[in-house]
Amino acid sequence: MLWDSAQTAAHLAGRPAPELPQEDSEGDLLDRSEAAALLGVTPKTWDAYKTDPHLAPHLAKIKGVEHCPRGIVQTFRQSRALAGRPKGSRDRIPRDEILSRVGALLDTDPALTSAAVQQHFGISAATASRALAKIRSERLADRLLTDPVLAPEDGFALLGYPAMVQRTVLADAATELRARRIQPYLQGIADALADAGRADRQDVRVHRLGPESATLAAVVMLTGTGVPALVWEENSGWCTATSRRSPLSKVPDRLPEGAGIHYLGNDPQLTPTHLLERLKRLEQDPCSSGLPSC
Repeated sequence: MLWDSAQTAAHLAGRPAPELPQEDSEGDLLDRSEAAALLGVTPKTWDAYKTDPHLAPHLAKIKGVEHCPRGIVQTFRQSRALAGRPKGSRDRIPRDEILSRVGALLDTDPALTSAAVQQHFGISAATASRALAKIRSERLADRLLTDPVLAPEDGFALLGYPAMVQRTVLADAATELRARRIQPYLQGIADALADAGRADRQDVRVHRLGPESATLAAVVMLTGTGVPALVWEENSGWCTATSRRSPLSKVPDRLPEGAGIHYLGNDPQLTPTHLLERLKRLEQDPCSSGLPSC
């Protein structure tokens, strides 16, 4: 318990200690827990925040306890608040650094909230939420791949994430695991198409069919053929696309459809030989190939 000078003097004189002021003052010194509460973050997140150049010079130790003035914490909170951010303003850190920097902050506080990420880095709420969800699901997937007998719920608990995000992280981790398991097959298809002169060498990226979808999809760009690209979807298999620029449907969570779109069978894992055969049949005579959606 800390006492100010007036309270200390009263105590030494044997008088009742005067009450503290009822109104907050910018000069009030807040300890770690109080500063974190004012920002709406956990004390661990405050430990990451306090190295910020707007805070660090103002920290002071009193009887071995580190404090920061209330006014400094309030100013820091206002500078990080994004509610009034002008429309069209950009994130304050490069997009290619967001995941690594959010990941470093998550290392210090597994219970990190998207609001805290938003305030700390000056990024949008949606960007902060996506980054946290992606990092947590990838880390859980890493843990489950390392220990195949570990139950997903147990892996989640070991990572120390808050219970409120368990359902989302478990679902996203399951999707991440499916993506990692299917990626070698998709890369093998792309390599086979390149070997056959139908595509350039390329790295295949597995992603969700839409922002809110758990269904996986991938695109392989083609060359030297009337078909610009092939689209793979984990439930429907392979189909052709009519555009290299936008091979997937512009409608979220939907596969491409319409004139020029042909499905190459309903097997999600056609062999490279069968895929090349069906692609050749389609090029020779689309309407007599027996392929659907002709």
